[in-house]
Amino acid sequence: MRILFVASEVVPFAKTGGLADVAGALPKSLRQLGHEVAVVMPYYQSCKKSNAAATGLTVKFPINEKTVEGDIHRATLPGADVPVYFLANDGYYDRTGLYGTSQGDYQDNCERFVFLSRGTVEAVKALGAKFDIIHCHDWQSGLVPVYLKTLYKDDPAFDGTRTVFTIHNLAYQGVFWVWDMKLTGLDWSLFNWKQLEFYGKLNLMKGGLVFADALTTVSQRYAQEIQTPAFGCSLDGVLTERAKDLRGIINGIDYAVWDPAVDSLVPAKFSKENLRGKQVCKKFLQKKSGLPRTSVPLIGIISRLADQKGFDLIAQIVNELMEEDVQIVVLGTGDPRYETLFSDIGKRFPDKVAVNMTFDNQLAHEIEAGSDLFLMPSKYEPCGLNQLYSLRYGTVPVVRETGGLADTVVDATPAAIADGTATGFSFSEYSATALLATIRRALKLYENRRVWLKIVRNGMAQDWSWGRSAREYVELYESLLTKRS
Repeated sequence: MRILFVASEVVPFAKTGGLADVAGALPKSLRQLGHEVAVVMPYYQSCKKSNAAATGLTVKFPINEKTVEGDIHRATLPGADVPVYFLANDGYYDRTGLYGTSQGDYQDNCERFVFLSRGTVEAVKALGAKFDIIHCHDWQSGLVPVYLKTLYKDDPAFDGTRTVFTIHNLAYQGVFWVWDMKLTGLDWSLFNWKQLEFYGKLNLMKGGLVFADALTTVSQRYAQEIQTPAFGCSLDGVLTERAKDLRGIINGIDYAVWDPAVDSLVPAKFSKENLRGKQVCKKFLQKKSGLPRTSVPLIGIISRLADQKGFDLIAQIVNELMEEDVQIVVLGTGDPRYETLFSDIGKRFPDKVAVNMTFDNQLAHEIEAGSDLFLMPSKYEPCGLNQLYSLRYGTVPVVRETGGLADTVVDATPAAIADGTATGFSFSEYSATALLATIRRALKLYENRRVWLKIVRNGMAQDWSWGRSAREYVELYESLLTKRS
């Protein structure tokens, strides 16, 4: 198959979140399975460091009452024969941020990503390429399926092309005022409650959800949750109507980067067969964090500090947690009230809590390798990656049973321990009481080293690689092409 990815950010060229990791890793795994894959993304400031070469090709089309142009540059994903085509227009993309600044989103974001969507369609024509599948990611590319079903529906360049639209986080939808509809070049008849209109505004994600041939999201549980009012962000009706076309596929992780047996960023390597190095990593982390090098359970937290990640629950139980015989290492930034909370706790309990208000990739690896438990009590979590890293590093996750966390962590109930499937600890009710009870349950079981090591090794034996995810996507693509024929 020939597959084109369209994403607003791709590792290593530009990143603000997990979308970039997916768009950088999944195409490589699909290529390893023998498929021809390419990627389209904007040519941001950060992309100019990539030594991308000009192709000499351009795109040109109207936006509102003006004609816009963009050059096409080409690079490849590192370590793979996967071309990346950059759509260059400095007026849209030569900025310090991808979507905005600390003061807020860029005011012209609708126009910037109309350019990405329609520019992608025009770039395919300029390249003279033919793709079986165009796989779009999140609202920034949501208009691609709309264009292919409307303005370009009779264009022979897209005869037989099928579209897939992936939701990475439904909370971010690309909602703009009604008159931005003029920027799209689409007929105003599409601005209705079943297609592009959303409470009187234009919704680019809704366009992808309505017009794509297949929909995916990043876990099976999240696929179910977003069809409910609690998680549907007012699009649950649209998703319920397309339920037969919606599929949950868990993201993968790159075991060439996140595996303690090969990780060059940690002080000692280890595996499920030989865990001695994990104790070396724990002692190293304790020393680096200024904590006593004792055998008490060490809890790691790596996160954006926000309500979505469950920090409102953590804030409610901090005092009770400090009464337990534990240590905690925190890495992250976010809501100032949580930064203040952890800073204060770190000062009050310097022998128990180490706080790092920053992003540090090396320290993230050290926390995953050196911690005994990993805390991730999210209010909602479309997929989650840190619980997958934790499983691989023998760091037992404590999670709330939601989204991808529910799909990847098996609670250590007596039955799951007995049948050898337990990999972590989870709770369902979103409450501080349930979180504290689950942490205490984990701390109690930590004392039983035989059972604890069994849970650790169960987690390390899991396969959450991108190869597994890629095979599921191939199955989906093939089903669309079978329908086509």
